[in-house]
Amino acid sequence: MAAAPVFALGIDAGGTQTRWALADGAGAIVAEGFVAGISANQMASAAGVAAVRTVLADLAAQVLAVGRPSSVCAGLTGFDGASTAPVSLLAEALGINPAVVTVRSDIDIAYLAIFAPGEGYLVYAGTGSIAAWIDEEGRLHRAGGRGVTLDDGGGGFWIAREAMRHIWRREDEQPGAWEQSPLARAVFDHVGGSDWAHSRQFIYGQDRGAIGRLALAVAQAADTDPVARAILEQAGQELARIALALVGRYGARPIAVSGRAATLHPAIVQALRAALPAELSLQQISGPAHHAAARIALHSHA
Repeated sequence: MAAAPVFALGIDAGGTQTRWALADGAGAIVAEGFVAGISANQMASAAGVAAVRTVLADLAAQVLAVGRPSSVCAGLTGFDGASTAPVSLLAEALGINPAVVTVRSDIDIAYLAIFAPGEGYLVYAGTGSIAAWIDEEGRLHRAGGRGVTLDDGGGGFWIAREAMRHIWRREDEQPGAWEQSPLARAVFDHVGGSDWAHSRQFIYGQDRGAIGRLALAVAQAADTDPVARAILEQAGQELARIALALVGRYGARPIAVSGRAATLHPAIVQALRAALPAELSLQQISGPAHHAAARIALHSHA
């Protein structure tokens, strides 16, 4: 009787989207998909846990249609290692032993997808933003990543908030000015209307991932609206700031930028590069973290 195939599941869970990949025993990615976003912050309330359960049920349905994983490695935004709930919820959804499930910070996974420990600095721009360095002893050092309410400059939520702030300040001064603004038209089209009620419902009634997706509308307007472009350039400068914070603390090393927000428009990475000293190397990485997580899971199984 042939042995059951070995599958290792990698998950990259962020506020905007949760992506998964299934690797076979040779490390080849045989299937992948995505479901709604989740975060560790949701573990603080019963409603949040219920929402996470729903998302993980969707994920499990997709994964189990291909095969049951022998091991799982998940990167979860906002996870600090203090709670065992994410491990339990994942094991429950997939019908596997919690002992074969590992949950880490999504930044750990993203870093190890690019650098060996000690090698360089990662600037990650998703819904939020953070700069990270994992040293040779495996310790994580960070700048930024304090959450979208406090900061996370240069991330998708920050870009969306800056755009909304500019649009409504302009409307305070000159009602109806939005009609002449490509940025405002793109933003209002995204939120469903040009009156304050639509913007208020969007900003105060949506989760942070949904608000972060509004950054797509800002990028859409950047080639025709100087305000939109200036916001994206400032986003790049914000990302440079957290990179330079690590350089100042630990010395010069190569820098990599990744995350969906960094890919919204070339102006972001161009402004990031311009804000860094010329001697610091910068590369933009688009390698998917959920693939790296699947191979980490496979290694742990082996």
